[in-house]
Amino acid sequence: MKVGTRQKIINKAVELFNKNGFASVTLFEIAGDLDITRGNLTYHFKDKDILLKAISDEFWSALDVEKNKRRLLPSFENMHNEVQLFYRFQRKYSFMFMDYHVLNHPAVRKQFREMTNQNVKEMEATIAFAISAGNMHPEPFEGIYQNLAFNTWMVSFYWLHQQMFHGEKPKKSNVEGEMKIWSMLLPHLTEKGIKAFRKFFGDDYLKGMGKSFNADLEKYVRF
Repeated sequence: MKVGTRQKIINKAVELFNKNGFASVTLFEIAGDLDITRGNLTYHFKDKDILLKAISDEFWSALDVEKNKRRLLPSFENMHNEVQLFYRFQRKYSFMFMDYHVLNHPAVRKQFREMTNQNVKEMEATIAFAISAGNMHPEPFEGIYQNLAFNTWMVSFYWLHQQMFHGEKPKKSNVEGEMKIWSMLLPHLTEKGIKAFRKFFGDDYLKGMGKSFNADLEKYVRF
């Protein structure tokens, strides 16, 4: 299928914004990389704000299509699929997540806030479903699971940030970030929940959570 000029501009802009940052790339540079005139580009997008809005609309539309394909019961399996899907979109549109000024831009701010609220609610539904299925213990203290739902969203949203901060090259899947989420959830699972977890992910996944905690208390505690 032939890609039209408008879509070529969007694709090239995303590529350059991801590489150099939204603020550093001009419309002239985008036009130059596409070997088209600036007039041809501004026929479709008269300024960068309008271009950003088009990219944002494309992002949310594509994400909704994929989420609607996958949205089943609010199960742990579905959570796994959601985390990996979201990470894939983060990598494709990384500049939108890495730049505070873009996140706070009127063209994207409202949608990101709505997405945050929606993701936390979905995680709350996943926890509620797990409790009703006997896979998670009831909330041990008031507020714990609401905080847990929010914290799992934070790990998912900011995992790309921490990779960049530590100089790591983003991977194709977010297994490490997902394991950080499971590290918060696993202590709250019942025996039935652990069994279901092992059945879905396998023992190797569980063993690969990270290094054993072997802190020497004598190094930290002195009486």
